[in-house]
Amino acid sequence: MNDTTRDPSAAPKGLLSVTEARQRIDALITPIHGTEQLPIRTALGRILAAPVISTINVPPYTNSAMDGYALRGTDLPMSDTARLRVIGRAMAGAPFAGQVNAGEAVRIMTGAAMPDGADTVLMQERVQVDGEHIVVSAGHKPGENVRQAGEDMAVGSTVLESGKHLLPAELGVLASLGIAEVRVHRRLRVAFFSTGDELKSLGEPLEAGQIYDSNRYTLHGMLTRLGVELLDLGVIRDDRDAIRTAFHAAAAIADVVITSGGVSVGEADFVKQTLGELGQVDFWKIAMKPGKPLAFGKLGAAIFFGLPGNPVSVMATFYEFVQPALQKMLGMQTPPNLIVRVPCAVTLKKEIGRLEYQRGILHTDANGTLAVTTTGRQGSHVLTSMSKSNCFIILPAESTGVHAGELVEVQPFAGLV
Repeated sequence: MNDTTRDPSAAPKGLLSVTEARQRIDALITPIHGTEQLPIRTALGRILAAPVISTINVPPYTNSAMDGYALRGTDLPMSDTARLRVIGRAMAGAPFAGQVNAGEAVRIMTGAAMPDGADTVLMQERVQVDGEHIVVSAGHKPGENVRQAGEDMAVGSTVLESGKHLLPAELGVLASLGIAEVRVHRRLRVAFFSTGDELKSLGEPLEAGQIYDSNRYTLHGMLTRLGVELLDLGVIRDDRDAIRTAFHAAAAIADVVITSGGVSVGEADFVKQTLGELGQVDFWKIAMKPGKPLAFGKLGAAIFFGLPGNPVSVMATFYEFVQPALQKMLGMQTPPNLIVRVPCAVTLKKEIGRLEYQRGILHTDANGTLAVTTTGRQGSHVLTSMSKSNCFIILPAESTGVHAGELVEVQPFAGLV
């Protein structure tokens, strides 16, 4: 089951490769305009709109990294021991006011400012206390256990770049600089709805041939984690006027419009006709599984994504195409997708032609090594496969599968959110 030597990004005739689809989407996407000033407590999850430059040193003064004794590095013995007189104490918020001279030491607590003349701290466990003196043995280095002023953040340095996703650590960094408010990009407005006469909303009874709409709920969850402003337009029936009204309304109020269903070959023609009337939308067949049908373009000023109807296809196409586009529109710094190569614990089969995103479980095997196994059935309707999995197993278009023990590429879901 070895891969062939053909270009893995190449797609069969009539199908668009995943790489080319990403390139086409990226070429049309630009960051949104508009910013707002927020208190840092309410800025969690937002995207920084301007770089943060430090106006102070952090830490603001040279201080001790340990509870112990501050002394001069020149007093450290090269061999045997040295006896130093303890002349005072330095506490966090209550520094020692005097000077440390040769043969002297100061009892110091973690975070306390280093006394004048001292440049080294010995952990309290590494010295012997003898009344008003300490006995220091050999084996220490000058400067140890000391935090220099500006060691973390120096005056004038760029601490956070524009486009940084503000997570708990970033809020702490801002607070360390005394910054109470920060400028962020405005929220992206995303309208979404499902199409199909067979779909019922939660709370409605199911009739023959009907199913509950799950796609709006997975989309709601994925979009919520991106911090966008959600506009849920519900389920739109397969009716020309209803579809046209929904598209008009969504394009008028949103930066991005996302639908699920109605983009596959053979589905209601008026969906495609309406999109053609209202915007510039291309319908693609992507060389990927799940998620072959995809529509993309513009409805007025809004970006449009028409996702497949099958629930796993919705999630796969969202993660691989929609989410990166929304992150770019948000002005977010986004590193390349995290891809790791690990042994596959089971044999996987596939047909040549389409890149596959099989659902997998990344785990640590009995030897303590990362490995991946499958969730089982991989149909695009098997939504439980996404619930059980924590990664995509990526099988190239030209692959016929892998044998157990062979290396495969894995995209952890942790790298997608």
